[in-house]
Amino acid sequence: MSKSRLEAFSDGVIAILITIMVLEFKTPHDPTFAALAGLAPLFAVYVLSFVYLGIYWANHHHLFHAATRISGGVLWANLHLLFWLSLVPFVTWWMAEHCTAAVPTAVYAAVLLCDAVAWTLMKNALVRLEGPDSRVGRAVGRDVKGRVSLALYIAAIALAFVRPWIAQALVAVVALMWLVPDRRIEAVLAEPALR
Repeated sequence: MSKSRLEAFSDGVIAILITIMVLEFKTPHDPTFAALAGLAPLFAVYVLSFVYLGIYWANHHHLFHAATRISGGVLWANLHLLFWLSLVPFVTWWMAEHCTAAVPTAVYAAVLLCDAVAWTLMKNALVRLEGPDSRVGRAVGRDVKGRVSLALYIAAIALAFVRPWIAQALVAVVALMWLVPDRRIEAVLAEPALR
């Protein structure tokens, strides 16, 4: 399989996940602003999950743009990532419908943790394939942000049983961390590819 086929397949899966997620949004029963305002918690969780899927899509694009080739191991690591991402719509609506409950919040954070672990495994598979001095290796570097994210997800899972809103705030902080572009990756991507 070519690198472009893997990218196109992944793009399609993420687009379908976003579509599935929005289809779960139900219109209010009453035609009033008050009824619409009642959907605010659901909308907030939807926006957070949409941002997460968008972050994964954008980072996936950058990572594979830096790569020159893929292997069977990278294909399976990518499928592993897509599996965990495919659970985002389910946990989004479970947490949205029970936003003050501990278990749905903990499961939401756990799925995000599994997404991050799967991303790390895929990224590491690419770095192993291309080497630490490759464009991919230089683009991801030591991945401090990735390690901090994993720690925050683990904290969110535990804190969901103390105060769900704290766990939800932690996963929102991780999303905000990833919204800030990494100039190092952009710099490496601006370099001409070695042939």
